[in-house]
Amino acid sequence: MSIEVRNITKHFGDFVALDNVSLEFPTGELVALLGPSGCGKTTLLRIIAGMEIADVGEVHFHGEDATQRDVRERKVGFVFQHYALFRHMTVFDNIAFGLRMKPRAERPSKTAIKDKVMSLLKLVQLDWLADRFPAQLSGGQRQRIALARALATEPKVLLLDEPFGALDAKVRKELRRWLRRLHDEIHVTSIFVTHDQEEALEVADRVVLMNRGRVEQLGTPAEVYDTPASPFVFGFLGHVNLFHGRAHDGWLHVGDVALEAPDQAGATDAPAVAYARPHEIELDRYSPGQQGIRVQLCARLPSDRWHASSWNAKTTPN
Repeated sequence: MSIEVRNITKHFGDFVALDNVSLEFPTGELVALLGPSGCGKTTLLRIIAGMEIADVGEVHFHGEDATQRDVRERKVGFVFQHYALFRHMTVFDNIAFGLRMKPRAERPSKTAIKDKVMSLLKLVQLDWLADRFPAQLSGGQRQRIALARALATEPKVLLLDEPFGALDAKVRKELRRWLRRLHDEIHVTSIFVTHDQEEALEVADRVVLMNRGRVEQLGTPAEVYDTPASPFVFGFLGHVNLFHGRAHDGWLHVGDVALEAPDQAGATDAPAVAYARPHEIELDRYSPGQQGIRVQLCARLPSDRWHASSWNAKTTPN
């Protein structure tokens, strides 16, 4: 199912959580909402789910306006950061809960529910834990059970809010790769919220970079990393080096070096900053006449003294 949000605006008192956000999520894609805390990504996810109501704007599911639909009518599966499993229920009963709560006319038989639950447990590779309680599981296992529960009612959309945020780094890496493989099997339109850039770039088909309630950039992981649309995106995704200089008539002057900057063709001796990833810089020993930016590299010696060497840094723009 495709999802579209149109001109979504949401305030919490004087705070603008979302400011005229419009996005499309094609059927079957796994999309990451990425950005710093407070940028509006979780609020947008909750509005799509129907857990929050936008002040302005519409939510469309597969071309139909779902803005006024109750959360139960939207047929979305929601996975929370802290699992939200029922502690007094076994793993089996947690997954079966949504199926048992369906209206009598839609409720599957006990046999059908059992088959469905065991099928989902096999899908998440935890069928041997059906009789355990949440307290007896590891964090990674609980999160996989929470995902199985979300899938039990066959949602048309899967929404995940910081699904691995409560886990340690090693388990996070294992589970995000597992989530990517699982998505490739089930092909449910999925949106997940994260502030972890590595997680978003590794798992998602497309990434939505958000900042202060607005969308800064939307694109594939390669597009947002290699061709950032704004200084915020450049600085948020990965490490970056800054070179302060002056922009003039399509050129950026940093020290004695001039770099082409076509987008600054109208600038006249204006302050400017050049951005470069570490892998885009080559270091070479200085030699007279060689173009580059002369820098001084410092290395800490075992005695805690600093040793300085002058080098020539050649910038190699893409």
